[in-house]
Amino acid sequence: MNLLALETSTEACSVALVHGEEVIARSELAPRRHAELALPMADALLAEAGIGRHALDAIAVGRGPGAFTGVRLGVALAQGMALALDRPVVPVSSLAALALEAPEDEPAILAVIDARMGEVYAACYRRDAAGGLVALDEERVCLPQALELPEADRWNVVGSGWATYAEVLRARLTGTLVQADSERYPQARHVAELAVREFRAGRAVSAEQALPVYLRDKVALTLAEQGRA
Repeated sequence: MNLLALETSTEACSVALVHGEEVIARSELAPRRHAELALPMADALLAEAGIGRHALDAIAVGRGPGAFTGVRLGVALAQGMALALDRPVVPVSSLAALALEAPEDEPAILAVIDARMGEVYAACYRRDAAGGLVALDEERVCLPQALELPEADRWNVVGSGWATYAEVLRARLTGTLVQADSERYPQARHVAELAVREFRAGRAVSAEQALPVYLRDKVALTLAEQGRA
């Protein structure tokens, strides 16, 4: 199959192409340049694979949570391409894609993104026998000190939330911290990996049904709140 995946929910802008059994990808840490980079990256991958957009079977996208502007951009690009090509969209959790940045071993995985405004986006997973993910809880946005985690003996932590709130999050873990990497971001190659499974399971949707997931509606502190921060 041929599937193009976009991930623009954080500082990292990435695009990946599944072409048969091969996955090729481009990624750049480029805050505020996603609109400039995403489509040229996609065109470069299609050219490298020697196929045109009409050869695609589906478009996948990291649907958030993450930066509001980035999430909106990624979903809008996926919708636009899907409508133009009359192809389905496979929305994938950006937190799930981030979780696949963790080492391939047995600990539970906490995927945590700095949500600004003193909060984090978080979800917990475990790898299954086939290399996929099993969700251990729900995606949520909350204060790091209020984060409730499932029971697990060992943990891997990935994501920018660790850089900002390491000590607070360490205290929330229910077992031993094996490894933490704050310099990991959701990547399109993992969006593609998860999307192929979703597509084959019949869970692709129409472009109109591919919606962003923000987890919260408020995007900025008021002046009064900034003064209290």
